[in-house]
Amino acid sequence: MATPAPLPLPSASAPRLSRADCGGLKLALLGVRAILRASGALWIERARMLVVADLHLEKGSAYGAKGQLLPPYDTRETLARLQAEVEALDPQVVVLLGDSFHDGAAETRLDPADAHRLSAIARRRALAWVVGNHDADGPSSALPGQAVERLEVEGLTLTHEPRPGAAPGEVAGHLHPAIKLVRYGRGVRRRCFLTDGERLVLPAFGAYAGGLNVLDPAFAGLFAGRPLAAALGRGRVHALALDNLSAD
Repeated sequence: MATPAPLPLPSASAPRLSRADCGGLKLALLGVRAILRASGALWIERARMLVVADLHLEKGSAYGAKGQLLPPYDTRETLARLQAEVEALDPQVVVLLGDSFHDGAAETRLDPADAHRLSAIARRRALAWVVGNHDADGPSSALPGQAVERLEVEGLTLTHEPRPGAAPGEVAGHLHPAIKLVRYGRGVRRRCFLTDGERLVLPAFGAYAGGLNVLDPAFAGLFAGRPLAAALGRGRVHALALDNLSAD
């Protein structure tokens, strides 16, 4: 396969991103220093806060119960990647930005080893479960952490579902943004962050969570300025102007 041609640089009006040592992209989000990590996690530096969205734990077992057989290891893989981020960054707070479980009964299907891994992630740090549309009741008392509707940190509002017309500083998940890039007749899809420097939508972190093309009308009206996609690659995040992307 031929190597894709270099992409044009974003316009001057796009949010300013710079390469971080971890392969992520550094971003001033409403003036708050943050890093968009190649794992799909957001790192808010001064608050030492790690944010991930849409884990959809036990999605595999939910599909299995309906006769759609998938390898039932998505929860293990998702939590292993989250644990790796925790070990790399040693956050003071871990925020799960909603839809952490795939459905209301998912916690009852959680393997004890995976519950133990969640407890290990929460050890010596706060764990906040922002409630989403798939997990409106939050976790049971058997799991560590606290369920919250939203969090405020350094002028940012961490919530599950982005709202058109919301005030600057909103950080959300829910929409599972993804890009489609076509070069030389071949297309590739990647999960991505989407931001204009004032608001941010995180990619889904869950192993089996899907992705919605950032050119979908669901993203219309969320950003005051032209947003930039930050696509997840192997160990690196790639900044892409929306003009270079393709619809599904």
